[in-house]
Amino acid sequence: MKTPIVMCWSGGKDSAVALSRLQEDSRYVVRGLLTTITEGFERISMHGVRTSLLEAQADALGLPLFRVSIPPQCPNALYEQRMGEAVERLKETGVRAVAFGDLFLREIRAYRERQCAAAGIEPLFPLWGEETAGLARRIVAKGFRATLCCVDPTQADPRFAGRAYDGALLDELPAGVDPCGENGEFHTFVHDAPNMRAPIAVRVGETVLRDGFVFADLLPVGSLARESQG
Repeated sequence: MKTPIVMCWSGGKDSAVALSRLQEDSRYVVRGLLTTITEGFERISMHGVRTSLLEAQADALGLPLFRVSIPPQCPNALYEQRMGEAVERLKETGVRAVAFGDLFLREIRAYRERQCAAAGIEPLFPLWGEETAGLARRIVAKGFRATLCCVDPTQADPRFAGRAYDGALLDELPAGVDPCGENGEFHTFVHDAPNMRAPIAVRVGETVLRDGFVFADLLPVGSLARESQG
């Protein structure tokens, strides 16, 4: 029997690669994507990507989307409460594990393991421990196409916001910036991948500074949506 799992989904390259690996693993069956959405903005939390593009990803992957709404600057206790409630609902449908795209931050992994233990569900880390410079190049080589949607200007050049995650970008990253952005230097939105049924056409709209981060507002091609993050 395959173990039913959900992918903790940010919309970015690490969760996309982790999902692809799990779909190829005969031990698991992926039941959907679990994503936090910021209330009042209707965007993926932290990444700032519109929910319309999140829905396009889920459709392209052929997977259900499980949303967890949280307020801006969400207190950790409330985040844990709402995630816990979502996991309980998923467990009732037969889900037995939650997968994460974490790479090497041990305190983050330990936190997730504690939360999963408290919820009585197994945590999975399919990318854990991989050397990130090599992983970054493999992500690009295997056909994962992504755009930088959020940059921490204290760690990386804010001009990287809106750039394609490709070999040229990797060549330009300073030595102190992790090639996968694991330290929070940047976040991405994946618009094409080997496990997607079709690519998602996006364009870069307005770039804004909010709460200390630089966000590139990604828009569906042909969208008449206002090019602003509110």
